[in-house]
Amino acid sequence: MARRDSIMTKPRDSRGAFRRLLSYLGAFKALILLVAVMCLVSNVLSLIGPSLAGSAIEAAARGKGKVDFDVVTYYAVRMLIVYACSSLITILIHMVMVNVSKRVARKMRQDIFDKLMRLPVGFFDRNQAGDIISRASYDVDVISTCMSTDVTAILTSVVTVIGALIMMVRISPALSLVALVTVPASVAFTAHMRKKTQPRFVKRSKSYGAMNGFVEEQLSGQKTIQAYAYEDRIDGKFDTINHQAADAYYDADSLGVTIGPTMNFINNICLSLIALLGSVLYMNGAIGLGSISSFVLYSRKFSGPINEVANIINELFSALAAAERVFGLLDQAEELKDAENARILENVAGNVALENVSFGYEPERTIIHNLSMRADAGKLIAIVGPTGAGKTTIINLLMRFYDVDSGCIRVDGQNIRELTRRSLRSAYAMVLQDTWVFRGTIFDNIAYGKEGATMEEVVAAAKAAHIHPFIMRLPEGYHTVISEDGGNISKGQKQLLTIARAMLYSSHMLILDEATSNVDTSTERQIQRAMRDLMKGRTCFVIAHRLSTIRNADNILVVDQGDVVEQGTHEELMRKKGFYHALYKAQFE
Repeated sequence: MARRDSIMTKPRDSRGAFRRLLSYLGAFKALILLVAVMCLVSNVLSLIGPSLAGSAIEAAARGKGKVDFDVVTYYAVRMLIVYACSSLITILIHMVMVNVSKRVARKMRQDIFDKLMRLPVGFFDRNQAGDIISRASYDVDVISTCMSTDVTAILTSVVTVIGALIMMVRISPALSLVALVTVPASVAFTAHMRKKTQPRFVKRSKSYGAMNGFVEEQLSGQKTIQAYAYEDRIDGKFDTINHQAADAYYDADSLGVTIGPTMNFINNICLSLIALLGSVLYMNGAIGLGSISSFVLYSRKFSGPINEVANIINELFSALAAAERVFGLLDQAEELKDAENARILENVAGNVALENVSFGYEPERTIIHNLSMRADAGKLIAIVGPTGAGKTTIINLLMRFYDVDSGCIRVDGQNIRELTRRSLRSAYAMVLQDTWVFRGTIFDNIAYGKEGATMEEVVAAAKAAHIHPFIMRLPEGYHTVISEDGGNISKGQKQLLTIARAMLYSSHMLILDEATSNVDTSTERQIQRAMRDLMKGRTCFVIAHRLSTIRNADNILVVDQGDVVEQGTHEELMRKKGFYHALYKAQFE
């Protein structure tokens, strides 16, 4: 099978990721506009506060030892009102943004899931399920958190910085110049740190994806781990991967946390310069005490948002790194679209032919070499051969999970590349060795492939698959709920359920990949007889390792290293005393 590659094959593009995040917010333009207006109102109100404080101080200073408390109280009450109103509006802003971020996360996860449904099988062969899940859960959560808190902080900061700067210039242009000196230093430092921290956040997200992939893989094989007493070694491997993830987290955050304190230091230098120059201006009568007080408060409002943005810069960079991973998944090449004017496969007879087919999962490694074979309608075709001979690959090609590199496959004389994938795949029912059931009732699992199936139809399929007696012994019968991946039933019972599902599915062709490998010999014989009755008039492809199960096949294809080296009935192949004969003797002697 194809090697595992990282999903991220494109170079990092933070600006592109940022633009695409904005496109998700674009669907909520009205709410974002409302938030912007509320930010403006809230910050205008909060900017009135320092002016009122300055007025109160000026009123107290004019009294020359006798303070007019009525005037001071008047300004104090107005300050309380404007700050209270500003706080209430800020709460509303956060409530709206939490709602927006929730809806964006929901839309993003839906886009990811829709994308996964359109990706080719090869994508899942190359990538760990845990890493894919990490993108749909952890990375989207990081983006959602950023949108619910950081976007609001940035909007608020923009209004506050501009408003505070205007008020500072109105009070004292000279002092404003001192405050502005520190802005270029802040911007330069932030830009420098962004270049250093962004790659670390990308590495952190990838490390978490790798850890989730490892955990998912090991949990799926927990019984095997315990059977081989491998727990300590798996624990050691996880410890290594966990350390790598923790180190990646530390590398990103340890550098990122220096941004806030450094920005605070720069702004404190600015405040010291303001105090020094303000004192000189006051001594010379160029500015009043109240104005200095107001200016200091506005300077804090001017530098505060810059500090706040610096403190959340880690989260912004982390969100951009997560967005790159999400969009890297969304940008994956989808399964090729059906050919223009592709036909729907209808009135299927089930004649299948492979003509000079060659294929490899990787261009430099061909697995199937110039393969030709024919399966007439209604016949049972067995495909046998040693491990790695290309048996499952042939099935992948029949279903168009992969397209052939050369040659063609025909169904009823039609090149399958000229047919819609949906109609082609709908013509097959499939039972794999790796059984798949989902959390739901027995009825739902059997009826999975047939919409609107009746209880009578489901019961008939279950009886044909010889699982009806087992189902009737369950507490709720056909309404018994199976746990996730069928953890509360045996592997053989899961396989019988998938066989019943295939029997119910009204297809013209059937693919069985070691479909009876987990049932006992007696049940297997019963299933074989039931399936032969069921498969009358249908073309059936059976991959078998136990050669005793395909002795009655109409044609047996013996595959070795991608080539059909022999074909014929069991008796014919045994008389040839060739490759099949050797395989058969090896099994039974």
